[in-house]
Order: sequence, then C-alpha cells, then structure tokens
Amino acid sequence: MVPEGEALRVVHVHLGIKGGAERFFVSLVNALAERGVEQKALLFPDRVWKKDIEAVCGIEEMRFSRSHIARFFTNRRIAGINRAFRPHAMMSWMPQATRWIPKDPNILTAARLGDYPERLDYFVNCDYLVCNTPDIARAAAGIGWDINRTRVISNFTDVGKVPPIDRAELDTPQDAFVILGMGRFVDRKGFDTLIRAVAPLEGAILWLVGEGPEEPMLRQLATDLGCADRVRFLGWSMDPGPYLAAADALSIPSRHEPLGNVVLEAWAAGKPVVATASEGPSWLIENNVNGLLAPIDDHTAVSTALARLLADPSLGARLVEAASVKLEKSHSRKAIADAYVRFLSEGRGERG
Repeated sequence: MVPEGEALRVVHVHLGIKGGAERFFVSLVNALAERGVEQKALLFPDRVWKKDIEAVCGIEEMRFSRSHIARFFTNRRIAGINRAFRPHAMMSWMPQATRWIPKDPNILTAARLGDYPERLDYFVNCDYLVCNTPDIARAAAGIGWDINRTRVISNFTDVGKVPPIDRAELDTPQDAFVILGMGRFVDRKGFDTLIRAVAPLEGAILWLVGEGPEEPMLRQLATDLGCADRVRFLGWSMDPGPYLAAADALSIPSRHEPLGNVVLEAWAAGKPVVATASEGPSWLIENNVNGLLAPIDDHTAVSTALARLLADPSLGARLVEAASVKLEKSHSRKAIADAYVRFLSEGRGERG
C-alpha cells in the first residue's frame, strides 16, 4: 500500500524490440506519468521508442546477458537502482524479462502477460500476473498458477484521428479501397491469408506495415497470385495513425492473436475491422455488430467480408459506430490507466 500523499513509484523491465506491445507500453508509461506516477524503465540499449518515454520516465539501459558473471553484475545493478529509487512495484513486460524481477517482500512484483504462458518458472518471484484478456488468465491457471493471483487489465490505444498519410506517396489512387494490415511478418500473423483474400478484389490495394522473416515469401506470393502491383510493403512504423487515417479498413488475419491491439487502434481511428476469429479479436469483436469475423486460415471468407465493406460503405459506418461505444466503455485510456494505478498502489495489500 502506497502511503497517503506519497507518489507511486514503479520500475518496469522491458526487453521488447518493436511492435504493438511496445506501442501500448509507451502509451501506458505516459498515461501513468499524467497521474503522477514516478517510473523507471530497464531496457536493452538503443530501443527506437525510448525517446517517446524518456521525458516522463527514467531510463536504465542494460544488456541482460544470461551468462553467470554478467547476470551477477546486472542483478547487483538492479538492486542498486531499487535501493535508490525505492519502488513500490516492479513490472516485467515479457516472460523472459521476469527473470530480472528480484524477490523483495517490500515491492509488489508482477509480470504483464500479453500472450499465453507456456511455463511458470519464469514467474517464481512474482506476486501477480497481469493478463490483458480473461482467456490468458484462465490459461495461466490451467498450468498451475493461482487464479487469485491474476488480474485482468486490458489495453487502450493512443491512436486517434490524425492527418492521413498522402496516398500518392504510396503509389495509391485516391479512389482505391485501401486495406491495411499491420504486424510482424511471421506465420502466426497470417499475412499470407490476407494477400490471398485481397488478390480477387478488383479496386482494392493492400498496405502492409511491418517487417519480419516472412517478407520475401509474402512478396513472392503476391507475385504468384498476380496482385503484386496492388500490395505495398511499407516497413515498420511506431506510429500507425497516419496509415489508419488514410486506409478504408483494417484486416487482422492472425492464426494466433492473444488480444490484437490493432483492433483498438482501428476503432480509435474510426475504421472498420475484418479479422479472423483468433483468441483476442474474437473476444473484442461481436460479428456483424462492431466488426466482421472469419474463420482462421479461410482466405475466401476474409475476402467475402472485405468485399462487403467495399460494396457497402454504410456497413463500415455502422460497425465503426458500435465499435466506438465499446472502446469508450471498456478500453479507454482513463479506464485502463486508472486500473493499473489501483492495482500497483494496492495490490500487495490485497494479497494479504
């Protein structure tokens, strides 16, 4: 319990590189700072998003090597940071980062999970697991974690109405129906399904914002399907807002997607969403109410859903209106940041 009148102090351990999870971390750090929370972040060197939090959060760059000698010195450094900063809470931001959470009876310790845990040994020093969907909390309990030591706090997004990127810069006609896909180019994201879905849609152009090892395969697939002239590989961006603003719809073709922060980003930008029924999107989206869902790996169904949006602009408007209501009710910046402040301030007291 944080003493009355004292600012909440939190140390984050984040080993991520770049992606939707990192965008949410940046947003949350800034939202907590607005509420007077004092923070430090322990990061790998040269994270490109460091500049987006350093004005409100102390940065400590480390190598986090697993070698015995390096680990000894890193642990000593973390202990020194905690002695000087005196945090009330520490949070890790991926299972591997939790290895660096010390066991300290005076600090609330928590691991934030944005994906399904496969093992629990990472979390031996954690009081709680903070899961961004109820299904992740149930999965942790299913492999032996005490469900009473989980908290479900979902995500919000800072993406909103911003000026669109100029379509001409991306070789895209103003009257084209632009479908946006965002994420790492890896198998679980299913971008091959999306390219197959877009291939038969005349007048549709696909923007892919991301990078990853499957990019050569995806480029070749677009060539093989005869739609390479309608697919744009745009690289990774920390700020998807201008792309969302210029697109007509977002598609999430994932085979596995624990939450799908891009759903929230599209809703905030006022864009309709077509997703496969992976874990997170099927929790967020009510089919034909605030988005359209298709079976995983079914490119024909994804194509049909996108074609519905292309043919009927009023459908997209109706989906966006319902999505905006859910976003404000359940995933607003205020609601999620307040939930984190309550948890980090009182969690150890709740544990008893």
